[in-house]
Amino acid sequence: VQLATPSLPQTVQQQGVVVAKATRNFMMFFTLSTTDDSLDEVALGNYIASSVLDPIRRVTGVGEANMFGSQYAMRVWINPDRLNSFGLTAADVTTAIQNQNAQVPVGQIGATPSVEGQQLNVIMQGRTTLRTAPEFGNILLRTNPDGSRVLLKDVARVALGAENYGTQARVNGHLSAAVAIKLSPTANALNTAGAVREKVADLSRFFPPGVRVDYPLDTSTFVRISIEEVLKTLVEAIALVFLVMYLFLQNIRATLIPTIVVPVALLGTFGSMLAFGFSINVLTMFGMVLAIGILVDDAIVVVENVERIMAEEGLSPLEATRKAMKQITGALIGITLVLTAVFIPMAFFSGSVGTIYRQFSLSLVSSMLFSVFLAMSLTPALCATLLTPIPKGHKHEKRGFFGWFNRAFAKSTTRYQSSVGRILKHSPVSIVVYVLIIGLVCLFYVSLPSSFLPSEDQGYFITNIQLPVGATKERTDEVLRQVEDYFLKQPEIESFITVAGFSFNGRGQNSALSFGRLKDWNKRKGAQHTVQAVIARAAAKFSSIKDAIIFPLNPPAINELGNSTGFDLELQDLAGLGHDKLLAARNQLLAMAAKSPVVVGVRVQGLEDAAQLKIDLDEQKANALGVSPADINTTLQTAFGSAYVNNFINGNRVQRVIVQLDAPFRMSPDDVRNVYVRNRAGTMVPLSEFTTVNWIYGSPQLQHYNGFPSYEIIGAAASGKSTGEAMDAMEEMAKQLPAGIGYEWTGQSYEERLSGSQA
Repeated sequence: VQLATPSLPQTVQQQGVVVAKATRNFMMFFTLSTTDDSLDEVALGNYIASSVLDPIRRVTGVGEANMFGSQYAMRVWINPDRLNSFGLTAADVTTAIQNQNAQVPVGQIGATPSVEGQQLNVIMQGRTTLRTAPEFGNILLRTNPDGSRVLLKDVARVALGAENYGTQARVNGHLSAAVAIKLSPTANALNTAGAVREKVADLSRFFPPGVRVDYPLDTSTFVRISIEEVLKTLVEAIALVFLVMYLFLQNIRATLIPTIVVPVALLGTFGSMLAFGFSINVLTMFGMVLAIGILVDDAIVVVENVERIMAEEGLSPLEATRKAMKQITGALIGITLVLTAVFIPMAFFSGSVGTIYRQFSLSLVSSMLFSVFLAMSLTPALCATLLTPIPKGHKHEKRGFFGWFNRAFAKSTTRYQSSVGRILKHSPVSIVVYVLIIGLVCLFYVSLPSSFLPSEDQGYFITNIQLPVGATKERTDEVLRQVEDYFLKQPEIESFITVAGFSFNGRGQNSALSFGRLKDWNKRKGAQHTVQAVIARAAAKFSSIKDAIIFPLNPPAINELGNSTGFDLELQDLAGLGHDKLLAARNQLLAMAAKSPVVVGVRVQGLEDAAQLKIDLDEQKANALGVSPADINTTLQTAFGSAYVNNFINGNRVQRVIVQLDAPFRMSPDDVRNVYVRNRAGTMVPLSEFTTVNWIYGSPQLQHYNGFPSYEIIGAAASGKSTGEAMDAMEEMAKQLPAGIGYEWTGQSYEERLSGSQA
C-alpha cells in the first residue's frame, strides 16, 4: 500500500487510504434513532463517529464497520456573486482558511540549553484552530486601501453541517444513522455478533436522552437458530435410537450399552473437530446427526452377538463377549473402512464446495472411526460387566406388546428370507432387473434439473432500488418512502431499514437499498408467511412503480456467495473491442434473455451509462487572458466538487473544513458561467471566456473482472426451472454474441459449476 500511495492522485492521498480485511457481505446493522426525531441524522451520525464507531471497530471479529450517515464538518458555502463583487476567488477563500485556521507551536520560555540559574520553563501557545461557525465567519479575506475589511461571512454562509451528504438511513420510518458491520475473514459470526451487542449495550449507558438502538439486520440469528434446531434434532435422534434399540433388544441393560457409547463417541468427534480447526456449526452438527445411527450400529452388532451366543450356548457374559469379538472384529473394521472410503473423497473438493463437504465428511468419518474403536474397546467391557447371564435356549418375550411385535417381526423375517431365496433361484432375471434399476437411476440423475443450494428462509431479505440515470435524491426518497410504507404494513415485518444513496449497483443519488428483518419463524408459520412469499408479493406490488426498478431479493443460502439467490455472470471484453462494443453485446444478451422462458429478472448489476457535462478548456485563450490552467482546475473543483481545506476541533474531535458553492449556485449547467478566476493583472475573468460546456454520454463507473472490462449480469430461474437450467440457457445465449466477447460465472454460480464438475 505504501508503495502504491505516491501513484495515487493528490486528492485521494489527502482523503486517506484505508485498508480493511473483511468479508464481502454485511453481517449485521445497528442504528441509532429518536422516536420523536429530536436529533437529526447528522447529529446521530456525529455521535456514532465520535463515541461509538471506534469502540465497535476494536471488537474482536469485526473486520470493517462503516457508517451510513455523516459526522459534522464546518461547511463554507460560497456565494459566487458576492465573491466576484469583491474581486475574490475560491482560491483566496481556501488560502485564508489555511492561514488563519492553524495550530501554531511557538515554543518555550526557558527551553534548553538555558542560562545558568534559569528558574522558569513555560510552554508558549500561539494561534489555535478555530472552533465555531462565527469564528470561521470572521476570517479575514482582504483589507481594502480605505481600511475596510472583507470577511468570510461577507461572501459565504458558514455553518456546521454534514461532512458527506451522499447517504441517508431511516429505520422503521424514523431518521437514523446506521452502522454496517462486516466480519473479519477468520471470525466466528455468533461470537462477533454477541460481542458487538454487548459493546453497544455498554455504550448505550451514555447515549443522549431519547436515543434508542435497533438491530434491523443480524444474519447470526439464522445461524444460531439453525444450530439450536440441529441440537434439538441430535437429542431427538439419540432418544429415538434408544427406543428402537429397546424395542428390538427388549433388555434395558443391553439397550444402555449402545446408549452410553453414543456420547463418548460424540465427545471424541468434538475433539477431532478441534484438531481440524472446525467450529460447531450447521455443517458439522448435521454430519453428527447423520452419524448417530452409524455410531450405535457397531455397538448394537456387538451386543446382539453377545446375547445370541449367551442364549444359544449358555456362556457367561465374559466368555460370550470374547467369542463374539473374535467373530465380528473383522466385519466391524471392514464396514467402517467401506463407509470411510465413501465419505473421505468429499474432503478433497476445492473451493466453497470443498469447505462445505470437508467439514461434513470429516465430522462424519471421525464419528465412525470413534464408533468402531469404542465397539472394540468400551462396548465389550460394558457387555462383560453389565449383561446378566441368559439361560441356554432363552427366547424373547412371547406375551404382551413385545410378544406381538416379536411374532410380527418373525413373520416379516420369514417372508424376507423366502423372497431372497426366490431372487437367488432366478438370478439372471434378478440381474437384469438390477441393471434396469441402475439405468433408471442414471437416467433420472442426468435428466433432473441441477442447482447448487436451495433457497433458504433466513429471516431477512434485501430490496435493491435503482432509478433512471440522472434522478435526484428527492425522487429516490419519494420511491423509498413508498417501499418503506408498504413493508411496514406487512404483518411479517419486524423492522425495516433503508439507505438512500447506496446500493449493490453502486453509489449515487438514484440508488437505494433496504433490509427487512422478519419476525421469528414460530410467529409466521405457513407458506404464505415465508420470505419467498413476502418477496413474491412485494415484487408484484412494486412492478406498478414506473419511476424505478425495484427488486426484492432473497440472500444466498451461504453468505459471501453473491448478494442474492439466482445466477451471477460477468460478461467480458476479451479482445479489447472497447466500451461501446461491450455495451452493445450486453444489450443484445439482455434482449435475448427477456424473450427466454427459462430466466427472469435478468439485469445489469451496476450503474448505467449516463449523460455527463464535459468542460473543454481553451488553454491558448486562457493564457492570452493571463489565467493559469491550475487556477481554473482548482476553482472548478472547489466550486462544484468541494475542497477539503484543513481541520478544526469540535467536541474534542478533529473534523474537516470543506469549501463549496452554495446549493442555489450549482444547480444548472449555466452556473459555470457565474464562476470567476483572477488573471495575472488582477482582473476577474469568467470561466465562460475560455471554457465550453458540452453534453457527452459515459459510464459513471468502469468494471473489470479478472483483468478484463466487464458487465455484471444477474438474474434468476423462471418458476419451475432450476438455476442449472437458467445458467445453461444463459450460456447458449452468450455463444451468439460477437467474437471477442466472453463470460465467466462468479459467486454462487461459479461454485455451482465447480461443484458439478467435481461431483
